[in-house]
Amino acid sequence: TYCMPAEGWPLIERTGLLSLEELARVIRVFAGLGVERVRLTGGEPLVRRGVVDLVREIAQTPGIQQVAMTTNAHLLARHAQGLWDAGLRGLNVSLDTFDPERFATITRGGDVAKVIEGIQAAQAVGFTDIKINAVALDRLNGDDAPALVEGCWANGWLPRFIEVMPIGSLVEQRRDRLTSEQVFDRISRVHPLRWLERTNTPNGPARYAVVTEGPEAGQRVGFISPMSDHGFCSTCNRVRLTARGGFRPCLADDHEVSLLQAIRDGATDESLAGLIRQGLAGKLEAHHLRTPTRAPVSTMTGIGG
Repeated sequence: TYCMPAEGWPLIERTGLLSLEELARVIRVFAGLGVERVRLTGGEPLVRRGVVDLVREIAQTPGIQQVAMTTNAHLLARHAQGLWDAGLRGLNVSLDTFDPERFATITRGGDVAKVIEGIQAAQAVGFTDIKINAVALDRLNGDDAPALVEGCWANGWLPRFIEVMPIGSLVEQRRDRLTSEQVFDRISRVHPLRWLERTNTPNGPARYAVVTEGPEAGQRVGFISPMSDHGFCSTCNRVRLTARGGFRPCLADDHEVSLLQAIRDGATDESLAGLIRQGLAGKLEAHHLRTPTRAPVSTMTGIGG
């Protein structure tokens, strides 16, 4: 409900999307510029026909060290073995609560049992790098944080909480947003937490805390804080490519460069690399999400949230 408009998302003609071959080509260009990690997200990447073949192509690209995916896991049980064999190694699963009724409300009919089945199927074929991404909203699942982390720890998954960002339709959720500190405090009432020192990791913007005492001592929980952490953008090393071929140096900025148009106009790989460098030159030093009039209007579903 917080990233997909109630009326859904208008379908796009296939010709308006990067083909799998075009995607693989663009990723080769990025790899030539020094990109080492690729994450497939959505929408839902597992509904894209041929996604396993795409994973294999990316994993075999010289310079690419890791291929990961963010998924809702509804189709994961079906594809887990193929994805593992193709070279996928990291999974982030969007899961805001283990409560079946709340989950169905948040996802407009989703089945949490199917999600859990998908994650367990992934574990069975070899996946160990499994993170659970939850968006905490006060009136939807704000009191579920302790139960969510306990369920994750029991299954060997790493729970992480993401502050909702006022992008597109998410502006309406601003009043329900819980900060990372608020979620930290709610978990700490049950499982005392201590912040860990930040590390210069290339893997993402999460900051982690560790349980300091009790039966869960040593367990970790992550927090991604684009709204409350005013230094959030200072170590950003990520860019985004939409399904429609839009290159976005910043998720929170509507400015993008159309690589799809360039490809179909006959651009060489060298020309594509030049467009990417040009886009990077305009990357914001810090996002404008705290300024409503400057926040992006694109929906998270449309740009790959």
